[in-house]
Amino acid sequence: MALIAPSLLSADFLNLQKDCDMLNNSQADWFHLDVMDGRFVPNISFGLPVIAHIRKTTQKICDVHLMIEEPEKYAEAFKEAGADILTVHLEACRHLHRNLQQIRQLGMKAGVALNPHTPVHLLADVLHEADVVCLMSVNPGFGGQQFIPHTLHKIRQLKALILEKNASTLIEIDGGVTLNNAAEIIQAGADVLVAGNTVFKSAHPSATIKELKAI
Repeated sequence: MALIAPSLLSADFLNLQKDCDMLNNSQADWFHLDVMDGRFVPNISFGLPVIAHIRKTTQKICDVHLMIEEPEKYAEAFKEAGADILTVHLEACRHLHRNLQQIRQLGMKAGVALNPHTPVHLLADVLHEADVVCLMSVNPGFGGQQFIPHTLHKIRQLKALILEKNASTLIEIDGGVTLNNAAEIIQAGADVLVAGNTVFKSAHPSATIKELKAI
């Protein structure tokens, strides 16, 4: 059974407490929090103060996805804001091994994200330092995009690499996850599904989470 991590990028920011309460009372496993700097991706989202307030609303895991340049400068601040998992992009990290070690030494789970164009084999030498690998199944920066089908091939490649390295890394899929493609994504080997619009644009978000959880 996959873990479900609704992305609050798609939440109603005028009623954030309401959406957090909905997630707390739902079968959602993680809160997925996307941080964008307008440099690494062509969009700006929310940052430390918002995450600190969200942290106060929940005992569930806060899964913070940094789509930013120089993430090492902010890792400690995100720990203080309440991140349980901190994910950095391979493409933004000149010293990825050091970045992942830094995150773990701060007491968080370490994640590494790959953009759609980045091959999975580049993770071979750092897989044991990564608790989570987030495969971007859309181009990062905006919600509501269509799932890139080639991601299924990348999931299978990554699962094979995890087994080959005898690692316990979770595979997280971020972008374009729907009730229609979730089964295929899980079958390919995904452990965690990030869902934004699918959950928050639903007429009954909690019921949609329950449906995803049942797949």
